Amino acid sequence: MAGWYAREILDPGKQPLLVMLVAFIVTFLFIRFSVRMIRAEVSWWPKNVESSGGLHIHHVVFGTVFAIIAGIGLASETGGHRPWAEIFAGLFGVGIALVLDEFALILRLEDVYWSEAGRLSVDAVVLGAAAMGLLVLGAAPFGVTDASSDGQPVSDWEYVVVVLINGGFSLVALSKGKVFTGLLGLLVPVFAVVGALRLARPGSPWAHRRYPEGSTKARRAQRREERGGWVRRLRVRAYDAIAGKPSRP
Repeated sequence: MAGWYAREILDPGKQPLLVMLVAFIVTFLFIRFSVRMIRAEVSWWPKNVESSGGLHIHHVVFGTVFAIIAGIGLASETGGHRPWAEIFAGLFGVGIALVLDEFALILRLEDVYWSEAGRLSVDAVVLGAAAMGLLVLGAAPFGVTDASSDGQPVSDWEYVVVVLINGGFSLVALSKGKVFTGLLGLLVPVFAVVGALRLARPGSPWAHRRYPEGSTKARRAQRREERGGWVRRLRVRAYDAIAGKPSRP
């Protein structure tokens, strides 16, 4: 195990990224546990942070401060050396976990944390963790690597072609409302290809332009959205277990 860690994590310089990922996941799980304890009104658990004037200070505020400090630290000369690289990376993971956990609040500029709309925050956290995890495992943006299939260095034109093709699939997937497959496809192109080939979600830009009202594809997309699927049902159950059920309207 020590040999594998040195070969796969230390030698390629991935330790700060791994520390960031671990800090990100631990912080998200802790903050969700904390807010669920507050929601359940557990008497011995600390309450929400409020100013002397009664202003509720959301944890996105602390996350923003942590991310700014860590970002400046990582960009400084000190940030390129151990152990500061790991320290700042861990602090950045803590910061972005706190920010993304309230992503829906930032987007809507209202407190929708426990509503169905607040589930967007959990989507953002899952995407962030997946992206960091794929980078730790060695995924390259747009599937571009430094060597071709025969082991020879790739040319600039090969880089451009690969980025345009894989980026195009990701854009199509995103325009079809496939956020997960579109964004993850930036790192693993097969996700983007699957999202680009599947039927668009109703209400997405692709459906608005290419699925006229009353058309066969529009009806199929609506039926699929209403029916859902086992993947979506499994995701909802996992979200309920980890992040808590949203409040009823």
